Amino acid sequence: MTYQKTLNWMFSQLPMYQKQGKIAFKKDLSNTLKLSKHLCNPELNFKSIHVAGTNGKGSTSHMLASVLQEAGYQVGLYTSPHLKDFRERIKINGKLVTKQFVIGFIKRNKVFFDANQLSFFEMTVGMAFDYFSKQKVDIAVIEVGLGGRLDSTNIITPEVSVITNIGLDHTQFLGNTLGEIAVEKAGIIKLNTPVVIGETQNETTNVFKSIAKNNNSQIVFADNNISAIYQSDLIGSYQTKNIKTVLQTIKILQNKGFKITQKNIEKGLQRVIKNTGLLGRWQVLHKNPKVICDTGHNRDGLIYVMKQLSQELFDNLHIVFGVVNDKDIQSIIDLLPKQATYYFCKPDIPRGLEANQLKCVFNDYGLHGEAYSSVSQAYKTACKLANPNDLIFVGGSTFVVAEII
Repeated sequence: MTYQKTLNWMFSQLPMYQKQGKIAFKKDLSNTLKLSKHLCNPELNFKSIHVAGTNGKGSTSHMLASVLQEAGYQVGLYTSPHLKDFRERIKINGKLVTKQFVIGFIKRNKVFFDANQLSFFEMTVGMAFDYFSKQKVDIAVIEVGLGGRLDSTNIITPEVSVITNIGLDHTQFLGNTLGEIAVEKAGIIKLNTPVVIGETQNETTNVFKSIAKNNNSQIVFADNNISAIYQSDLIGSYQTKNIKTVLQTIKILQNKGFKITQKNIEKGLQRVIKNTGLLGRWQVLHKNPKVICDTGHNRDGLIYVMKQLSQELFDNLHIVFGVVNDKDIQSIIDLLPKQATYYFCKPDIPRGLEANQLKCVFNDYGLHGEAYSSVSQAYKTACKLANPNDLIFVGGSTFVVAEII
């Protein structure tokens, strides 16, 4: 198969949470363990860092990878979802996995995938681990896809586990309270393996402490332990918490013998985008009018994004906004500014919520605008109507941002 035909097969024939939602979610690691055995347990051949959390895990993962790259290590990076190209999910020192490897991996293992009905995510995790093993990376930063305990990535035994924070997201899978969700995220805590918690929260602290104690795992709350803060090229005041989490994690790696200097840390945090190719985090796409996009989509994430937006200077605010159909709109709508013109749109995936439905809900809350047939049309209209001193914000969903980057 060609690369495009390989992708088409992956996307169309296998369950994929990114496109389908709940029906693609599997609360079971048996398939991942079968695949690992089939691939000769590639995850045992490299060191790793495991990163979970409701918000900030992508930024944290990329920052860690960037710092380790500056320290001279060969660094694998597995994240999800991708924005433009599937290969964004699997990188080594910022370079995408090759098309040839993707084609070859599927070709070599397609019979196994068919026989065991592996999900898109299970297959992709196996691909990443196999690639990192074959390329002999020194360490890989592995971002959890969903939850933690039963996520396909949770077959690794990392040098350190990282949990950025806990918020109410994916409640249909993970639980309806912060405590319940914390239990699922804490599933990445391993026996005798240190764990860094990025944010101290009353509802989750005892959960993490209890599970860490049961696993004889040293636990550190980064926000209570780190005072010095470095600057990063990832813009947004909300990155401060992620930077503290990274600094605490680096401390643990240094104690484990990793050679990482203060200069490595400074340069790594300042060159995240250059070193890793991260997209969609308070990314400025255009000036006059200024266009900003951000992938924050749940309540906790949007709190920080909207706070950052309120600090911008502009004459008029235009918001291109779309969500998936399983989004709890009521949980986020009060965060959004009423003094704005909205351009409602549906991301081009089966899970996308129809723009007219979104418009109706927003109108009931005094947020007004028009519905458009596509993200592209909504964005182009906003750009056409905005004056040079206006600001256009694009968000609500990772998939909306992906279509305009």
